[in-house]
Amino acid sequence: MARHGDRLLRFLFEEADVRGVLVRLEQSWRTVAERRPLPAPARDLLGELCAAGMLLSSSLKQHGSLTFQLTGDGPAQLLVVECTGERTLRGMARIEGEVTPGPLSRVAGTGQVVITAETDQGERYQGIAPLAGDDLATTLEEHLQRSEQLATRLWLAADGKTAAGLMLQRMPVHSGQDQDGWSRLTQLGATVTRKELLELDPSRLLRRLFHEETVRLFDPEPVRFHCGCSHERVTRMLQGLGYAEVSRIIEADNAIEVTCEFCGQNYRFNRLDAERLFAPVTPEGLSSTRH
Repeated sequence: MARHGDRLLRFLFEEADVRGVLVRLEQSWRTVAERRPLPAPARDLLGELCAAGMLLSSSLKQHGSLTFQLTGDGPAQLLVVECTGERTLRGMARIEGEVTPGPLSRVAGTGQVVITAETDQGERYQGIAPLAGDDLATTLEEHLQRSEQLATRLWLAADGKTAAGLMLQRMPVHSGQDQDGWSRLTQLGATVTRKELLELDPSRLLRRLFHEETVRLFDPEPVRFHCGCSHERVTRMLQGLGYAEVSRIIEADNAIEVTCEFCGQNYRFNRLDAERLFAPVTPEGLSSTRH
């Protein structure tokens, strides 16, 4: 079967004041999934979170970002996905114990999703969505309705090769517009199957779901995996730990190694590298503090 590539497609039902987004993640999702093998239920949940992240970040400006941190007391203890306005994503998961197929409560237990938005001006906003219902889509729908009074429907699916999602959001209804459009369109959207989300070309899928509707399509936008880790960021992190803690680690291990959990890149700092981290503050270097 031919694959359809990584892309995000925004569309608009102008007569019904409803906006939509459809996303398909293939190579970008496989790059995330293959970094660390995960049990299928946890892998698929991470894939759904990647798809949801891209859907909800679709209105971000170029330099903005949206980060989703799902924590729970079940086997899937931590899932993190970061999406940007440049249509990049990265994700990771930490799993403890056996993961069996089932609803969200079985895979992740009781917990929450912390959603952090950062604008291109560096402003940060945060919201908390308690895990609710049988799936991730319900959790996010209820959060958007409660926190932003934004009626939203989400359909998410993922396997080892593809992660995909469909989102419909209701905009303010103007006088004379289709007053029943939201109800009709969400009923049509609800007919989508997991197989269709994962296998159909986005344009074909929209035609199948909404063939009797007037749909305005925007140009497809490519999506790619990108990790923003760097030597400079790790340096700032170590400086944030402080001179005493870095000195303690160097004393014990003779080096500090930091591995990015998103992409696997390893950063190693030997004793001389560590001295240079604090040179402006402690020109005598780490060795002068040893006893």
